[in-house]
Amino acid sequence: MSKVKVIFNKYKNQAFFAGILMLAFLSWSFKDDLFQISKNLDVFSSVYKEVNINYVDDINSAKMIKTGVDAMLDGLDPYTEFVPESEIEDYKLHYVSTQYGGIGASIFIRSGKVYVAEIFSGFPAQKADIHPGDQMVKINDIDLAGKSNDQVGLLLKGSKGAPIKLLIKRGGASQTVEKTLVRDEIKQPNVSYYGIVDGNMGYIKLDKFLENSADEVTNALISIKKNNPNGIILDLRSNGGGILQEAVKIVNLFIPKDVEVVSQKGKIKEKNFTYNTFTEPLEPNLPLVVLVNSHSASASEIVAGSLQDLDRAVIIGQRSYGKGLVQQTFNLPYNSLVKITIAKYYVPSGRCIQALDYTNRKADGSVVKVADSLIHEFKTKDGRSVYDGSGIYPDIFVKSEHFADITETLIGKLLIFDYATHYRDTHQVINNARTFVLSDAEYDDFVKYLADKNYSYNTNSEKLLANLKTEATKEKQFSEIQSEYDALKAKMMISKKNDLQLHKDEIKQVLENEIASRYYFEKGRYETNFKYDKELSQAIKAMQDKVLLASILKGEGNYKVIGKPVLAMAAKKAEKDADTDDQ
Repeated sequence: MSKVKVIFNKYKNQAFFAGILMLAFLSWSFKDDLFQISKNLDVFSSVYKEVNINYVDDINSAKMIKTGVDAMLDGLDPYTEFVPESEIEDYKLHYVSTQYGGIGASIFIRSGKVYVAEIFSGFPAQKADIHPGDQMVKINDIDLAGKSNDQVGLLLKGSKGAPIKLLIKRGGASQTVEKTLVRDEIKQPNVSYYGIVDGNMGYIKLDKFLENSADEVTNALISIKKNNPNGIILDLRSNGGGILQEAVKIVNLFIPKDVEVVSQKGKIKEKNFTYNTFTEPLEPNLPLVVLVNSHSASASEIVAGSLQDLDRAVIIGQRSYGKGLVQQTFNLPYNSLVKITIAKYYVPSGRCIQALDYTNRKADGSVVKVADSLIHEFKTKDGRSVYDGSGIYPDIFVKSEHFADITETLIGKLLIFDYATHYRDTHQVINNARTFVLSDAEYDDFVKYLADKNYSYNTNSEKLLANLKTEATKEKQFSEIQSEYDALKAKMMISKKNDLQLHKDEIKQVLENEIASRYYFEKGRYETNFKYDKELSQAIKAMQDKVLLASILKGEGNYKVIGKPVLAMAAKKAEKDADTDDQ
C-alpha cells in the first residue's frame, strides 16, 4: 500500500471516529435538552396542580396560567407574547385585519359616562347624524353608566347587517333621542389619506402594514400619478409596522425587479429568508421622500431603511424607533396562540437597526441600548455611510416639537374637544379644511369660553420651584429664602396668566384641527394641518431643490439638520441637541 493511501486511510478513520463522537455529542445534547424541557414542564404543572388543589381560597385557573406564561415570556422581549382564546379577536383586529362589524364611531369615558369621540365618514353613525360629543346613554336598552371602553366596544360591535339601537343625548339637552342603525363592515384603511399637496407633490399617509396595505398604497399611487406629480412623499410617521411582506411589496413600487429588500436571520436556518422585489416597479423615477419619527417602527423601518440603502429615497424627520425583530405566530391548543421573535431583519446594506439589546440585560433586568462603541458603519448601494444599532437616521433631520403645558392641559381636560363641539353647534359651515383658519375674534371667544372652566396645571418651572421649597425646608433653610421664593412664585403666576396669548399660535393649530374634523372628518384633520407640518414642508422644499436631493443621494450632504450638513455620526448629537423624544 502506498504512503498516500496509508495517510489517507489514517485520516479517513480519524474523521470517521470524529464524526461518530460529534453525532454522539449532539445526540446527548439533544436528549439533555429534551430532558430539561420535560423536567421543567413537569415542575410547572405540578406547582399549578398543588396550588390549585390546596390553596386556601378559590383560584381563577385561567388567570393564574396566563400570569405564569406572561412572567415566563417577560424576560425575553415585549413582542413575544401569549394570546389566550378570549383575546384572539382583538389580536387579529390590531395585528392582522382592519375589518369588523360596527357603526363607525370611537368613544371615550368621562365621569362614568360614554361620549362619542370621532365619527368615520360614510359609515352608519355618520349617516344617522350622530356627532362627536354626543352622549351614549344606552345600547340596545343596556344602560352604559359605569361601563368601561372595552365593555361598550363589545356592545357596539356585531355582525354586519345586524340592527343596533342607541339612546343619545346631545349637548345640554335633558331629552334623549333614540336612533336605530344597521351595523356595517367597518374597514379602517391602512392608507388614511392621499392626494396632492403644495408643489404638485403626491402625498400618501400610511398608518399601518396590515392586510392589503400594499394594494392601498398602489391604488393611491395610481390615482396620484394621474396628476403628473413632481415627486412622491410617503408618510410613515407614527406607523408601528405590521406584516413584513406588505413592506416588501411597497418597496417594490419604487425599486426594480430582483433587488434585495430585506433578509431575516435567526437561530433556525430554515426560517432564514431573503425577500427580493418580484415585479417591475410602478414608479421607479420620480423623486421620493419618506417621513419618519420616533414612533416609526418595524415594517416602517424596513421600507425607510431599504429605500435609503438603495439610494432611492431621502429620509426626513427624526430617528425611527429601532425595532429590527421579526415575529411569527404559532397556534396553541384551545384556540390560543403565541407570537415569538424568531429572527432579526437586515436591510440591503447589511445593517440591523435594532436599538435595544434584550438578550444582554442589566442585573436588575432593565434593557440597554446598543452602545455607541458597538455601532458599525455600512454603505448604501452608491456608497453613502449608514449605521446600524439605533433605528433609521434621517438624511434631513427636523426637530420634533412639543406642545406647551397649557396646550397639553387644554387637550387633556377635553376643553379643545368641547369647544370644537360648541363651535360646530353654532357654525353650520366652514371653509374647506386646507384654507380654514380660526380668526383672532374666534380665538378670543375661545378664551372667554374658558373663563369658568378648570384648566389648572403646573409648569415645569413651578415644579422645580416646589422641589426647591421641599429641599430647602428639609435643610431648614427655607426661611432664609422665603421672600425671594414668594416673589418668584408671584412672577410665575403673572407669566402663567399670559400663557393663552403666549402660546396662541399652537393652541389655534390644535383648535383648527379639532374643529375641521367636525365637518370633514379625518380627511379634514390632515388637510387643515398641512400648513403647520414642518416635516412635510421640508419634504416639499427638498424635492424642489434638485441639487440638494442629488447631493444627499450621492452621499455628499447626507445627515443634514434642516439643510445644514453634519457628519453622519454627529446626527446623534444633533438629535440630542434638538431635544427630540427618547424612545
